[in-house]
Amino acid sequence: MAGVASLNTVSLSAPSSPAPAGRGRLLVPAASAGTRRFPSLRAARRVVAARALDADDEWGKEPGEGVTAVAEEEEVPAASEVAGLKQKLKAALYGTERGLRASSETRAEVVELIMQLEARNPTPAPTEALTLLNGKWILAYTSFSQLFPLLGSGTLQALVKVDEISQTIDSENFAAQNCIKFSGPLASSSVSTNAKFEIRSPKRVQIKFDEGIIGTPQLTDSIVLPEKFEFFGQNIDLTPLSSIFTSIENAASSVAKTISGQPPLKIPISSDNAGSWLLTTYLDDELRISRGDGSSIFVLFKEGSTLLI
Repeated sequence: MAGVASLNTVSLSAPSSPAPAGRGRLLVPAASAGTRRFPSLRAARRVVAARALDADDEWGKEPGEGVTAVAEEEEVPAASEVAGLKQKLKAALYGTERGLRASSETRAEVVELIMQLEARNPTPAPTEALTLLNGKWILAYTSFSQLFPLLGSGTLQALVKVDEISQTIDSENFAAQNCIKFSGPLASSSVSTNAKFEIRSPKRVQIKFDEGIIGTPQLTDSIVLPEKFEFFGQNIDLTPLSSIFTSIENAASSVAKTISGQPPLKIPISSDNAGSWLLTTYLDDELRISRGDGSSIFVLFKEGSTLLI
């Protein structure tokens, strides 16, 4: 192991006089003017571990016991550091509406955190770890400007709200589906695209879209109205109109059931330009960072991850 090799390079100072009879050899000599001082407690532990490996005393150290302790000590801070960076990224994304409302300062902070996570990527070959890629991923942030009109601007946001943008990967069939779920005051719907992907490198996949799907609108089948509401400082009683509202509610429910029973509209995509590439630069069991065309960045959280809470 590289760690053992580096530990064995530490010079050991031994006392000039032989050890008294019946006692083992001293591992750490007494402090003196010529004794080397340790710059930190961790360095001291490493030297002690190295000496424990070389010592042939009567206590019989288990092989590698000292090195294991040092290795575990090194791994814990690295894992906690990555967890801390992910929490900082989650906090930085709060209130940005997937990047739509992010200020220039927030974008700079997000990019810095992304670069730090990419430097600590635990999965250097994501396309060879398809079990991690598999499943549903929820978009938390993007710099892809072509998505911003869909995320809401002007009067669109007042009428239609984007509830969720997701990508579901079926690694067994090398298929992916991008889905955007909308909701409005009277109905909800979705727009999806189905695609196939090919692995081009340990990090890169080529995506080819072959079908678009417009989901069947799901109308609101229950209209809940208040008994009273305030209008120019006056409370207006809606109780006398309850019978009319009941008739409207029944009619809406009937229409909703009729429309909901219709199949979604599928549109074949045959254009040669209906494709893109995607580079996954960070991947673990709850976070995925990808880069695409036009230097776009995508941050996605795995469905069920605590990062979504």
